[in-house]
Amino acid sequence: METSDVRKRIKDSLERAKKLAAERRARNTEASATYEVFLQGAAVPVFHQAAGALKAERYPFTVNTPAGSVRLVSETSTHDFIDLRLDTSGVRPQVLIRVERLKGRETTSEERPLRPGATVDDLTEQDVLDALAEGIVELIER
Repeated sequence: METSDVRKRIKDSLERAKKLAAERRARNTEASATYEVFLQGAAVPVFHQAAGALKAERYPFTVNTPAGSVRLVSETSTHDFIDLRLDTSGVRPQVLIRVERLKGRETTSEERPLRPGATVDDLTEQDVLDALAEGIVELIER
């Protein structure tokens, strides 16, 4: 094989990698801005409403809002929570929900997309409520 062919092919691959990285950064920047609006306008209010409903049913939960996420935490065990955050590590940015629970000495954790296949623009309050309702079942079951 000719050295010039190898060099040309490698150079083309490097250029393609740079282009893809720039596109990914632009997608992530746009998704982050959209996610912040979604977080403050939809996710945080639904989490607060869920915490209120749980307290009314004698399940004490509080809402924490660490940077870039929202978390519903059990007041009886801070190891039991539902967390919502933006994941930009993959090919496409996506909102993930994580349910973590301490059972005895074992911590179980499950992370999944809030709504599989949906972009941040497509997410709604209903998606948040649906995911929270599923996660609460996992936290409350004994």
